[in-house]
Amino acid sequence: MTNGPDPIDIHVGQRVRARRKMLGLSQTQLGQELGVTFQQVQKYERGTNRIGSSRLFRMSTTLDVPVAYFFEGAETKMPGYASANEAMSEGVFEREETQELVDAYYRIADPRIRKKVLGLARLLSSGVDEYGM
Repeated sequence: MTNGPDPIDIHVGQRVRARRKMLGLSQTQLGQELGVTFQQVQKYERGTNRIGSSRLFRMSTTLDVPVAYFFEGAETKMPGYASANEAMSEGVFEREETQELVDAYYRIADPRIRKKVLGLARLLSSGVDEYGM
């Protein structure tokens, strides 16, 4: 038996946190919607407490995503899966900076401007080599 949370529980918790933050909800607000405390939401997000199926279903409704959303990419947490590229990029979507960038991007109301911002980001990143130089 291993110590610590299961990698899949951690992954699901990270997906919950990312979606909650994208919607601008606090842990308290999500907890109120689910009928649990903000401390329980924290434990879900860290993966220290597993989310039961009925609660996960309610969470998907509250966060307006299908249940499958929480498991997208979970296969990368299985032993022996990671390749060199995946190992380098692991954790990118859990970074605070990534969450802030996505949040700011989706606050741009005009889809044409969002498309231009995406184009600018692609242009700026095209000159960056694998070491960020």
